[in-house]
Amino acid sequence: MDKGPTSIGKTLSGSLREAGGEPLRGAFPGVKASALETDLLRALDRREIEVLFQPQFSCRTGAVVGAEALARWQHPTLGEIGARDLFAIAERAALVAPLSRHVVARALEDASHWPDELTVSLNITPEELGDPRFAADFAAVISKSEIEPHRLMLEITEDLLVHNLAQASGALGALRALGFRTALDDFGAGFCNFRYLRELPLDAIKLDKIMVDGVPGDAKALELDVYAEGIETDVQRATIISEGCDYWQGFLRAQPMKSDDVLALSKTARGAGHG
Repeated sequence: MDKGPTSIGKTLSGSLREAGGEPLRGAFPGVKASALETDLLRALDRREIEVLFQPQFSCRTGAVVGAEALARWQHPTLGEIGARDLFAIAERAALVAPLSRHVVARALEDASHWPDELTVSLNITPEELGDPRFAADFAAVISKSEIEPHRLMLEITEDLLVHNLAQASGALGALRALGFRTALDDFGAGFCNFRYLRELPLDAIKLDKIMVDGVPGDAKALELDVYAEGIETDVQRATIISEGCDYWQGFLRAQPMKSDDVLALSKTARGAGHG
């Protein structure tokens, strides 16, 4: 999940708040929601929606092992709009599915020239995972790319689990049967606990840096890889390594970047774990 610094879009949306005081995602001062929704439809046609990649590093070697694909909307007047606001706008406009397909296609296109050892993490929306045709449709999309299914990590959040754990388990099982890896993002941020992990066909969990205490050891008992997100200091990195995490991502080593920059980083001494 995208946890980058505040973009122009996020700064604007932060001044509009819901009743509980939380920022109203996808809302901008002086901009009608209907206008944004129309803009988004046009943006999909104009390829204004781009994909950046947050590099992921091995805790053991320090090498780049892959990257998470993150959507960005380069709006002609509002500037850069991050993934959270972007998908909030898409949800209001009933454009989540087309937007997600666009992002996946761009990510696969951009990362198609990466070496086989680099993986790509893709965020899957609850709407997609709730569609019984999704696994087959997604496999059809991937079959047209040069990236093998085992190099893709499909990340879901807890949203769908709230509504239907059995449905989520079935969908994830279908994806794994097709060769994809699966991960639960933001573990511990909501209601989810290890009881649910035992019922879900997962390969990995992703933790916010504040949730790391004790979790990696328990996850290892379930044979899950553990990714730590939002790592910004050497102290945080040392902590997650000592706790037993396998991989990490964060601004300590790299901000979201273009595909070619991920490839270039992976080839440097630093990106190979020697710097």
